[in-house]
Amino acid sequence: MSTRNTISKLVTLGGLCTAVALVATGCGAGGPAPSSGGSGGSSSINVLVEAGGHAELTGVAEQCKKDAGIDVNFVELPYDGMFNRLSSEFSSGNVSFDVAALDSVWLPSFKDAVQPMDELFTDDVKKDIFPALVKEANVDGHFIGMPAWTNAEIILYRKDLFEDAKNKADFQAKYGYELAAPKTWKQYQDVSEFFTKDGMYGTDVKGAVETEWLAHVLQAGSPMVLDKDNNVVIDNAAHKEALDFYVSLAKDAPSGAAQVDWAAAQNLFNQGKTAMTRFWAHAYRQIPADAPVAGKVGAAAMIGGSAGVAGVPGPWYLSVPKATKNTDAAKKFVKCAYDYNDKGIESKLGLASRISAFQKYQDQPGYESFKPLIETLNGQATATRPATAKWQQIVDTVLIPLLQKAVAGGDTSALLADAKKQIQDLLK
Repeated sequence: MSTRNTISKLVTLGGLCTAVALVATGCGAGGPAPSSGGSGGSSSINVLVEAGGHAELTGVAEQCKKDAGIDVNFVELPYDGMFNRLSSEFSSGNVSFDVAALDSVWLPSFKDAVQPMDELFTDDVKKDIFPALVKEANVDGHFIGMPAWTNAEIILYRKDLFEDAKNKADFQAKYGYELAAPKTWKQYQDVSEFFTKDGMYGTDVKGAVETEWLAHVLQAGSPMVLDKDNNVVIDNAAHKEALDFYVSLAKDAPSGAAQVDWAAAQNLFNQGKTAMTRFWAHAYRQIPADAPVAGKVGAAAMIGGSAGVAGVPGPWYLSVPKATKNTDAAKKFVKCAYDYNDKGIESKLGLASRISAFQKYQDQPGYESFKPLIETLNGQATATRPATAKWQQIVDTVLIPLLQKAVAGGDTSALLADAKKQIQDLLK
């Protein structure tokens, strides 16, 4: 499951068929008929997005109408059906959309079906996009997607507990340093241990999702699962170190870690059951007003290991199919999406992809999570997921089962060795 799909479910953006557009000609799995035009194409374009994904782009569409006279119709599909729809239309050479929002893990699969947009990636543009996203957008020497929004895990913590005078004194006496939002693995372990008492847990451990463990792999100095040559490195020392660290936290987390996913972890934190959580930055602004922790939460950058702070971004990219007859209008929309990227922050999800867009809001009340998010996304070891069309299959059939067995007490060395064989078989 994609990062974006997970997030949309967490904020209940839903899968309603909503053609939020300046020209609404179709919606749902059927969508509008393929747009047509001469060499100049049409001033009306169809933009294919995951269900709920129009929210971040609605303001862009309105601005694009004003600036370029382009009418935008959003066609929404559920995530689970979107890849197949894209594959089918790209294969047929007859597409019903002019721009598609692509999950980052799909870029390798569709690289031959979408147009290069190198002319949009000027030096100034690249400087204002997080380095990991610039790297990921370039496939085989060409930029084939403009990042529309991104996210990463940061640390959310109970500020009221961390600032409590007795807690500060007790922590100093026990561990020999000041209680504060953790910056290292050791500090995260200490703080988790300290707050596991009186019916509360220091942290959560999410055995049912892979992203968090992989962020720790990056922090330990290794690429995730595959190296740059697609060699499987999941059994190297950094992966084991990160897995052992991850498993070590289970003693200070609620039981049943093997089944804990994003939704369960978010609920635990919002209900005041955990003192800290490593979670997607958008969640800071999504805490319900009536939640026990409302108004009591602080935000800090993701913790760092020997390679420093690192996170796994969750970007989506806007790409233009080669088969569209509206290339000019489609690329103008993509440029609008970059120029007015900060409008995504005004949506319910509240995300963007430009550094300057986050910086514009970072000092405003309610956006305290943005500085930690910027720091995490700019981390030297921060990296996107491996560029392989088999990635989601690797996640579902290897990585999550591996984590579930590890947090349940399995031998990490044996589990990693077995995972390597499974992934090598998948990549044959």
